[in-house]
Amino acid sequence: MDNEFDYLIIGGGSAGCALAGRLSEDPDTRVCLLEAGGKGDGLLVNVPAGAVAMLAKPVNNWLMETVPQKGLNGRQGFQPRGKCLGGSSAINAMVYIRGHREDYDQWAALGNEGWSYQDVLPYFRLSEGNERLRNDYHGNDGPLSVSDIRTDSPFHDYFLNAARECDIPITDDFNGEEQEGAGVFQVTQKNGERWSSARAYLFPHLNRPNLQVETLAQVQRIIVEDKRAVGVEFKQGNQTRTFRARKEVLLSAGAFQSPQLLMLSGIGDEAELKQHGIPVVHHLPGVGKNLQDHPDFIFGYTTDSPDTFGFSLGGIWRALKAMATYRKTRRGLWTSNFAEAGAFLKTRPELSAPDIQLHMVTALVDDHGRKLHFTQGYSCHVCLLRPRSRGSVQLASANPDDLPLIDPAFLENPQDLEDMVAGYKITRDLMHAPSLKRWIKKDMFTENVNSDDEIRAVIRQRTDTVYHPVGSCKMGTDEAAVVDPQLRVHGIDGLRVIDASIMPTLIGGNTNAPVMMIAEKAVDMIRGQVRAG
Repeated sequence: MDNEFDYLIIGGGSAGCALAGRLSEDPDTRVCLLEAGGKGDGLLVNVPAGAVAMLAKPVNNWLMETVPQKGLNGRQGFQPRGKCLGGSSAINAMVYIRGHREDYDQWAALGNEGWSYQDVLPYFRLSEGNERLRNDYHGNDGPLSVSDIRTDSPFHDYFLNAARECDIPITDDFNGEEQEGAGVFQVTQKNGERWSSARAYLFPHLNRPNLQVETLAQVQRIIVEDKRAVGVEFKQGNQTRTFRARKEVLLSAGAFQSPQLLMLSGIGDEAELKQHGIPVVHHLPGVGKNLQDHPDFIFGYTTDSPDTFGFSLGGIWRALKAMATYRKTRRGLWTSNFAEAGAFLKTRPELSAPDIQLHMVTALVDDHGRKLHFTQGYSCHVCLLRPRSRGSVQLASANPDDLPLIDPAFLENPQDLEDMVAGYKITRDLMHAPSLKRWIKKDMFTENVNSDDEIRAVIRQRTDTVYHPVGSCKMGTDEAAVVDPQLRVHGIDGLRVIDASIMPTLIGGNTNAPVMMIAEKAVDMIRGQVRAG
């Protein structure tokens, strides 16, 4: 039947595309992928620097916001999320980071058998097609192309030399034996083009007769009969359609919309569902709880250096000239992911793993790029990798068209603020090392910030997300868990959640590569086989 499949996948983002591509490898398995956004192709997506036109605009982007944050002086935070095939991997900064080995060992220690670092490393390798690094930590034949950045920016050397001046070790591989240090990020690009999850896993296989992809398909609810997920109801244009799943429904709508869809389908905390008049299908109080995200502060400077992005006459002229270079060689300014270099550092020497991450950006970033400054500039993010604060995702209403209420609870745990203060000081010292300080024309945000109280104040005034929400359908065996270690929803047959929401704790790094790893591992769980060893 045209509306019946073995697997229905909700969400064509980083996890959903990987699931669709892998599960449809079996010609006897019928797979349907449902995506609320569009095709996720075209110049804005494929040209890396095009991300600047999508991050803060309604182009392939849900443009979500948080509820007012107590820890941020009552400000609402901004939460861009990809809305197209490829999901957030179509609009992100393409940084290929896996996190620290201790993150996954902690997952296993929490009762999630099969999720230790040694368990997940083979799936990272299975996913990865690294162009340069060839060793036991990396894969070279996977669909996700990982390459060195091709901007040829001198700011890489300025940043690394400043790190040396601060006695920070230099690394050429944040995903190898040791994460700590400063280096230039590898990126999910191929030949200078963005390599989203859709380009890696989905687009090469759209001609498979057993794979159906529906875009502009906004899922309304998961259909559950006798405690088993059997189908999905979705809206496409003016039409409401129903597809059935013979085997399983796979929910990959992300850390905000996966819990939202569970609740809209009657799966969640009974009291919250009744507030919105939603019939309770299964009481599962952990849905939408345990939300975690990286709080992030940005230093910003204007500069006379022409080797940065900027809305000055010189900067615009340089960008126009760089178009010819990009067309000919797929190198230069237009290949930039903006966050080109970075570091993983410890705020205290006794820590066993880095607790802050830096992203060095070759542009002046203010309010996620929504506030423009007509000058050349550069920036440095500092984010807290393992915040103690825990937030939530709740329904705004029973209407699927209403975005959920997002509360990451930034800085609500007092220790998070103190750790951010320590990270601020380390980053300030790095920015003021001779190799970088010489390029500062004006300190835009921290010029008169000196005392610890002044640092705390500017952190509360300017901190927001660095786009890594996780944990809202956490994996585990305790009462707060939403899925088991096989990613099956507790109490509901035929339903799994497969995306960043299942992470029980936030990993120490960018979350995109781990989400594709989770999808690769889920494929083996679904099939009952092991491809990676």
